[in-house]
Amino acid sequence: MNPAFARSGQPYAVPAEHEPLRLAFVGQGTFFEACALMHDTPQLATRFVEFREGAELGRLLGELHAYKPHVVLVFRPEIVPTGAFAELDAATLGFLTEPLPRGNGAAHDDLEIRLASLRKVDRSNFDRIVAFDPNIVEAAEEVLPVWRSLPLPVDDRFYADVREIRGRPRVMFVGRSTDHREQLLIPSKHSFDVLHLAFGVDAERLDALMREHHVGINLHNEPYPSFENRVSLHLAAGHLVLSEPLHPLHGLEPGIDFLEIGTAGELHNRIELLQRSPDAHHRVRVRGRMKAESFRASKVYPRLVHDLLLDLRAFGTERVTGVGAAGATR
Repeated sequence: MNPAFARSGQPYAVPAEHEPLRLAFVGQGTFFEACALMHDTPQLATRFVEFREGAELGRLLGELHAYKPHVVLVFRPEIVPTGAFAELDAATLGFLTEPLPRGNGAAHDDLEIRLASLRKVDRSNFDRIVAFDPNIVEAAEEVLPVWRSLPLPVDDRFYADVREIRGRPRVMFVGRSTDHREQLLIPSKHSFDVLHLAFGVDAERLDALMREHHVGINLHNEPYPSFENRVSLHLAAGHLVLSEPLHPLHGLEPGIDFLEIGTAGELHNRIELLQRSPDAHHRVRVRGRMKAESFRASKVYPRLVHDLLLDLRAFGTERVTGVGAAGATR
């Protein structure tokens, strides 16, 4: 029998013996289906529930109550209204996905706006909080405690073998336009066929496009350091990744797993070389694809959920709900 775990003297419901644990992901699918686990495993049965800030709460709660998850993971926990999970008989995990100010680092208006958005979070909705970047923990803990940090995973559907490049490599960048990004992209856009997806694209369409391309560009939203999940997405797809310097690196090695670029000219020169020698960096693609295994959703989420339940059983939570029965299973 799966052990129940204590919360304010009462356990959440847990699966019956030999049944998979039900995990519900909540968030805006356009951005986060690619970071979820969209198929069942022997340990987890999963479902993605679409929800964005300001959406109808009743519909979200209705879908959750119908699914009866044991764990609910919310991408961007600040989107959930105050008290929304008070009657939810499930462990709740918030995943911080947005960059925030870093210690004594240079201030930036964009980061301050994101921190102001996080301050809207109702910490009583969540048992634990995970941050995508350890460097944001100090700022986040001004608002709510952070349990641990790990990069956003990559749904298994995006994993593919490194393919031979026949003809000219196809290059893509996924991300909204900002002045910073356009300054780096414009020379390459003018010289080469670079696909720029500036608006949200669903996971199915993104998967199809990833399989049609060979090179992925990663540029920061603004001129501040971060680690964007598009890096791990492109690596999983077997792409050569051309990226601004990453911080943290999450185990990746510049020049070995991906190639760093710092200026528009460097990006242009990298793409120009690839037009002449498509397989110039084949070994980098192979190494990057190997490293991408550390982000695979079917490996990350079972471990994360297991650790969450053990932690709650050992240390409980300050979250207070109105449901739960000792020894419950379902």
